[in-house]
Amino acid sequence: MNTDARAVATQIYRIFDIGDVAALDDVLAPELVDHNPIPGTSSGVEGMRLLVAAVRDAFTATRHEVLHLTEAGEGWIVGHWRMTGIHTGQWLGTPATGRPVSFTGTDLMRVVDGKVVELRHVEELFQLHQQITA
Repeated sequence: MNTDARAVATQIYRIFDIGDVAALDDVLAPELVDHNPIPGTSSGVEGMRLLVAAVRDAFTATRHEVLHLTEAGEGWIVGHWRMTGIHTGQWLGTPATGRPVSFTGTDLMRVVDGKVVELRHVEELFQLHQQITA
């Protein structure tokens, strides 16, 4: 298991790109606290599984480009990324459009012993919404 916080963050972005919900067990602590879970889901690992599956089911050819990744001390990582892909499945009630998408997000992750124990994230969902509904 890789305990380098930057490598753990990078692995999470890769998991989103391949849609491998089982791989989350390698990088998320069982006691994970997600301060921004999907509405109606839990704050922990199961909520993250649902998020990865939702992205996997709604978009193909996803790619997270890491725009900025830095350690902020005490295990905290700040990551800023851009996700590109094609909207090929339902996303938050919007049926597939076949349109390409590109939007950004920022994550704050605290890594302890090689696993994320705390997470705060903000995605530019308005950017995404405009692309799939315009």
